Amino acid sequence: MNAVRTVLGDIPPEELGICDAHDHLFLRTPALPGQELDDAAAALVEVQRFAALGGQSIVQWTPHGMGRQWDRLVEISRATGVHIVAATGLHQARHYGSLDDIWDRLAEVFIAELSWAGMIKVSGDFHGLDDHARHTMTAAAQAHRVTGAPIGVHLEGGTGGLAVLDLLCGRLEVPPHRVILGHLNRSPDLGMHRDLARSGAFLAFDGPSQANHGTDWRLFDCLAGLIEAGHVEQLLIGGDTTTAAARSRPGMSYLVRELQPSTTAAQCDLGVGS
Repeated sequence: MNAVRTVLGDIPPEELGICDAHDHLFLRTPALPGQELDDAAAALVEVQRFAALGGQSIVQWTPHGMGRQWDRLVEISRATGVHIVAATGLHQARHYGSLDDIWDRLAEVFIAELSWAGMIKVSGDFHGLDDHARHTMTAAAQAHRVTGAPIGVHLEGGTGGLAVLDLLCGRLEVPPHRVILGHLNRSPDLGMHRDLARSGAFLAFDGPSQANHGTDWRLFDCLAGLIEAGHVEQLLIGGDTTTAAARSRPGMSYLVRELQPSTTAAQCDLGVGS
C-alpha cells in the first residue's frame, strides 16, 4: 500500500503534512474506568484547535474493541479538513473482556477492517512478548501480507522493541519499514534506540503526558542522538492522549504550538534543517 488510507479514502503520503503520528480521539478500556474518551463534541474541538495551529493529520491508534467510533472520525475529518487514519488490531489482553468470538480469526477481522482503517495496532509486553502478543502479531503479519498496511506496536514502558522486531521482521518477515515502534520516549535508552533504528523501522516518540512525565525531559536528547546518527527520516512524534483530562493538559495542540518549533530548532542546531 503506497497510499495512506484515511477514514475518507486513500491519499498520497506527502499530503499528511504536519501529522500527530500517535493519538486517540476516542478510547474506552476497562483498564481506565471512568476516564473514557467518548465525547464527540470535545474531540471535534480538539481537532479544530490542532488544525488552527497548522496540524493536518492525526493517526488514531485505538484498535478493535476499544471504542474507535469510526462514524465520528469520518464526521470530524469532514468538518475540519484534517486527515484521520484509523486502526484495527488488538491491544493487550487487559483492555478486553472475552475475545472468544474473534480469537481464532483475528487476521480475517483485521483484513476486513483495513477496508477503512489505515494501520494495524498490536502490543508487546514489558521487556518481552507474552502469548497474547505473539498471537496478535502473527495475525497482524498475515493481514499485512494481504493488505500492505503498516503495523504500529505499543511497547510497554518503551521496552521489548528488539523482541518485537525479532518476531515481526524476523520470523514473520514483515519489512522493517512497515513497522512503527511506539512509546520509545518512556525508556530513554539511546543505545537501544539506535539499535532499533538500524533495523529500518520507524520510531515513535509520544507525549508528553502526566503519566510518563518522568522521562519527558530526555525527549530532545533522544531525538538529537538519533538525528546525529542519521535516522531523522524514521522519527515520528505524537501526543498519545488517552484520557479526557489529558485532552487539555497538554493536548495534541501542544505538538504544534511548542514541541514542533522546538524540534525544528534542534534539527537546525545539528545542521539537519527543518
